Order: sequence, then C-alpha cells, then structure tokens
Amino acid sequence: MAGGGKTQKGRGLELYIFIALALVSFFTLFFSSRAAFVEFRTLGVSVFSGLRGIIDEVSSGLSRTVLSIQELRSLRREHAELLERLSRYQQLERTSAEIIQENIRLRQQLGFSQNMPHRHIPARLIGRDPNNLFSAFVINKGTHAGVAVDMPVIAFHGGTQGLVGRIISSGPFESLVMPLYDARGFVASRLTQSRHEGLVQGRGNPQAPLVMRYITSRALGDLSIGDMVVTSGMGGVYPSGINIGRIVKIHAQETDLSMEVDLQPVVDFFRLEYVFVIRAIVDTNDSIDSDSDATDGIIIEESGRAAGRGIND
Repeated sequence: MAGGGKTQKGRGLELYIFIALALVSFFTLFFSSRAAFVEFRTLGVSVFSGLRGIIDEVSSGLSRTVLSIQELRSLRREHAELLERLSRYQQLERTSAEIIQENIRLRQQLGFSQNMPHRHIPARLIGRDPNNLFSAFVINKGTHAGVAVDMPVIAFHGGTQGLVGRIISSGPFESLVMPLYDARGFVASRLTQSRHEGLVQGRGNPQAPLVMRYITSRALGDLSIGDMVVTSGMGGVYPSGINIGRIVKIHAQETDLSMEVDLQPVVDFFRLEYVFVIRAIVDTNDSIDSDSDATDGIIIEESGRAAGRGIND
C-alpha cells in the first residue's frame, strides 16, 4: 500500500512539471510569434509608405510636367501674338512716315501750283508706254481734264521748275508724255547768261546728258560750265523761261561754225512722280488763273489722319 502511494505522488509531480513546462513553452512561443508579427507589420507599413511616396513624387512630377507644357504653349501663343502686333505697329509706323513724307511733297507741289503764272493741270505718273518702255510715260489726266496733244509738261525738282516734255497722245482719262530725253524731240532753247540760242535734243536715255546743238561758235568765250539753259519760246510749243538743264561739257572746234554743249537736266526723271500740264500760256502781268481742278490729284491729307487708322486689337 505504501509503495502504491509513492507511485501516485511521483506521477502527480511529473504531471505538474509537464504542465509547467507546457505553459512555459506556450508563452515563449506566443511572445516570440507576436514579435515576428509586429516586425512584419512594421516592414509592410514601411514598404507601402515608400511606394506611396514614390507614387506621389511621380504623380507630382507628371502634374508639373503637364502644367509646364501648357504654360509653354501659352507662352508661345502669346509670343506669336506679340510678334504679330509688333509687326503691325511697325507697318503702321512706316505707313505713317510715308504719308507724312507724301504730304510734304504734295504741299510743295500745291505751293508750286499756286505760284505758277500759267493755267495748268496737275497730274501724276501712273505708268510707262509698253511699246516704248524707256521713253514715253503715262499720266492720269486726259481730254476729260482738258489735256491735249502738244501741251508742254513741267515738274518741280529741288524747288526749281524744269521741263519734262510734251503730250504726244491723249485719251479721255490718260495721256502719253514724250520726255525731254527722247531723241525724236527738239526744244528751242537759250542760254540765260549769254542769250545765245540753239536746239536741245535728247539721246534716248535718261541717264545720258542732253545735247544743245547749233550754238554759234562765237559764243565760246561766253559759255561756262554750270550755265543754265532755258526754253526760248520759239516755235510756240513751250513757253519761254522754263529751265532745261545746266552745261556740264562744251564741244567746240575752231573750224566749226557751230558747237554743242552737254546738259544735265534739271528734272530727275528717275524720281519723277507729279507733273503739271501747261494748258495755256499767259502774260506774267495777268492774274494767275489755274484750272478749277488745279488741286485735283494733289490731295493734302493730314498726317494725323494716318494715326487715326490705328490697330484695333
């Protein structure tokens, strides 16, 4: 009996030890597993936080890129608009400057027109004769304005009036002018200093000097470079006293009965824009009587009017 009691006590002790060891093992395993879970969760949070930061940076970068592209497009559009506006302003400035210069020229022409002693018709060059490109040119006045064949044509250059030519053909609204440098024309002329006379003829080229022929050889001592030659009024086509040109060269031979001189025309035919057709020759003592349409074709436009044509943006 006593041996059986000892055996039961030993088994009870073993059971308690087993239970204690089991509890120790359970708690040890429990706490070690929890730490691993906590570390895994921390690791996951860190990974997802990193990914989220990367995604945020990428999305922010894309947003900034898209905004930059939009701003660049907007800036390019504004730049193009500003360039176009600048171009229009520059064009307006050039146009205004051209109008101012045109007004100055027209005012000068108007002043000359008012002081001319002959009845006249103002006109403007509008073209060249297609059949005679290097000689005759077209003006914008014809028989409707009173222009007729053989009427003399003059112009003002550098404040001085000079002979341009004469009308050789006239239509209702346009006329053809044969210029002074045409080789087919002759003008009775006179030297203003010595009063010797001759005939002025062109050489068919506006760049070539005019030539005054049939001057008596006795006039050689009276001629000087720079002397002015004017119309003499002989022949009834051109009024007397209209400037033709100045002497630039004298051709004389002792054996010749007459001599020639080269003339530089007063009128610059390369810059010719406005002319006056002399309708009738009157005495300088008579009152100045211009056509009622003397200022027709010479319209004075205030330069400020050009500025009024602004750009409405």
